Amino acid sequence: MKKTVSVFWIIVTAIVFTASSCVPRKKSAYFQSELNATIPEFKLTLNPGDILAIHVTTQEPELAVPFNPYAQTTNGQATGYSNGIAAANGYLIDNKGNIQFPVLGTVALGGLKHSDAVQLLENKLTAYLKNPIVSIRIQNFRVTLLGDIKNPGSFIIPNEKITFLEAVALAGDLNLTARRDNILLVRTNNGKKQSMRIDFTSQDIFANAEAYYLQQGDVIYIEPNRAQRNSSGINNRLGVVISVFTLFVTTLTLILN
Repeated sequence: MKKTVSVFWIIVTAIVFTASSCVPRKKSAYFQSELNATIPEFKLTLNPGDILAIHVTTQEPELAVPFNPYAQTTNGQATGYSNGIAAANGYLIDNKGNIQFPVLGTVALGGLKHSDAVQLLENKLTAYLKNPIVSIRIQNFRVTLLGDIKNPGSFIIPNEKITFLEAVALAGDLNLTARRDNILLVRTNNGKKQSMRIDFTSQDIFANAEAYYLQQGDVIYIEPNRAQRNSSGINNRLGVVISVFTLFVTTLTLILN
């Protein structure tokens, strides 16, 4: 009797372990078709909440000094992919999409493409400087990855450019239990939240510029697959069943002995 019970428990344990650990390749593999797509053009948009580092140069450097009140440094802080590092001093785009720029006063940059914002400032500065050159960088460019991923969190991107694939790699890749065909991307455009769904098993992401290149403040959520969602409830019910069955087997063993 004891030998039979032991064999039974070994079989039950093996079945439970196998059922909970198997993930079909169809649900775990990326890009399940041949890749043949053109990479879209990258376009960076400035939005309220962005902190900008703006530097002005001209043929006569001393004339540009009033337009460069902020030192172009990071206050001794290390740059790179990291969490929680505060941005250096810069120009905050307010809720109305404006910044306050020296001499020029209020300048509306929110909602503009990066190249258009540069052109706008250069045009305004021609009234004061000869052939001004403007550079703009977003100092708090951050993306956030949440859900069924190995290292969820917020990441500062120093070069203002990161693809969806690079962001997933930065967070350590998806877990095997993550759903790959219905990833949620939440983006803020001019104060409005927008969302889109991404299928990581398809090559369509390469042709979609809105999804392929991430923007400042993007949030990516990866939900667990159905088996993983159900496993929590199954594990709870399985614990009750095992407890009852253990009591039954123990009682039966005592009676037979």
